[in-house]
Amino acid sequence: MHPTSNRRRFLGAAVSSLPLFQFQFLPGRVLAQSPNDRPNLAFIGAGGRGTANITGCDEAGANVYALADVDLRRCAAMRAKYPGAKFYQDWRQMLDKEAKNLDGIVVSTPDHTHAVAAMAGIKLGLHAYVEKPLTRTISEARALREAARKAGVCTQMGNTGHASDGSRLTNEYIRSGAIGTVNLVHCVTNRPSWPQGIFRGASAPIPEELDWDGWIGPAPMKHYAEKIVPFNWRGYVDYGTGALGDMGAHIVDHPVWAFGLGTPSHIEVTSERAQPGSETDTHPNSCTITMMFDRPGQEPLKLIWFDGKHRLPVPPTYPRTLTDKEGKQKIVPNIENGVVYFGSKHVMAHGSHGGTPEILTNPDAFVKPPETLKRSPGHYVEWIQAIREKDPARAESNFEVAAHLTEILLLGSMAALAGNGTKLHWNPQTMQTGHAGADAMAHHQYRAGWSL
Repeated sequence: MHPTSNRRRFLGAAVSSLPLFQFQFLPGRVLAQSPNDRPNLAFIGAGGRGTANITGCDEAGANVYALADVDLRRCAAMRAKYPGAKFYQDWRQMLDKEAKNLDGIVVSTPDHTHAVAAMAGIKLGLHAYVEKPLTRTISEARALREAARKAGVCTQMGNTGHASDGSRLTNEYIRSGAIGTVNLVHCVTNRPSWPQGIFRGASAPIPEELDWDGWIGPAPMKHYAEKIVPFNWRGYVDYGTGALGDMGAHIVDHPVWAFGLGTPSHIEVTSERAQPGSETDTHPNSCTITMMFDRPGQEPLKLIWFDGKHRLPVPPTYPRTLTDKEGKQKIVPNIENGVVYFGSKHVMAHGSHGGTPEILTNPDAFVKPPETLKRSPGHYVEWIQAIREKDPARAESNFEVAAHLTEILLLGSMAALAGNGTKLHWNPQTMQTGHAGADAMAHHQYRAGWSL
């Protein structure tokens, strides 16, 4: 990367004049001067999803300039692979010292630290890639969207299937009317594959390699318990957003995009818990979440989400077997993670991450519509190209798109936490449902020393 030197000096002076770990808004950077420039990126979270994001951005044409991770065990492989990258255990120190050398950040931490880390980078004028879901609360998602607008930075959320060819085919099949009118959609996942519906475990010694205070970040300070780190945090209310928050960005994204859905007006939940009262600690074991989306001039669209032990029903409109192009018979639907669309002409299904749509009923009568959407060069490539071209819209899962999708997913998670039989009516203007417990979940609350 060969950034404008005056720009770097300005940013460096601005950052160094601030007290440690305090950030102010700076305008978007003057970026790449030629197509061969490699933006300097800092990665907050260098294990787990961080490994895929580091590799993806590297291959897309970025420079792995710095790494930060609170867990020295998890980041060991990436530190060994990129020995020239600067390393920090505290990402706040990294931004304070390295912002003048950076063009963007990639946040691959647990959900509860997405917003504070991304916001700190955006305020410094850095472009931001953030794992899905964008945030843990609706108020955070809206704040990040507004901050990105103000700063003029290029953003992207890590729902990689948004860039798939399958997602574009799904859009074309639905928007063209090729499968007919659709008023019902089923979404399913085999998650959670981690414990939910339980209480927090007993206190255990903190591993020497883990900065527990840094891992907790803005969440309430609680004792370290075994098996929450590095993966099972997804089921815990303080840190993760449950099965819907984890997989919804790879599944619900596609009907929301194809139909141009707003936020749901009504949400109903059926759920179970292994340990009653555990909603203070974890998300429920299994859910069926029904969302109703109003559509001007059309019938509302009903989207039903199934997770845990709640599996897809098999109505008479599904064929029991389907012959593929190689003449092999398979039972349909056999979907662990994906979507089924009930059209007036055809029933269609696809897997998660923008899987290729498949016509389940009357496939011989299906007329494939013409290609109308431009295909993506790749999820990471989109973001890197957006940075080079200084065009936030170039990344198609930017925060304008991502914040809206995240709000939908979090509404479902909020309803599930409110309990079995919950019915919510969402007002997006007031951010209220009429359910006091759910309304409180829409807003972030941080422990002392942390803020947006």
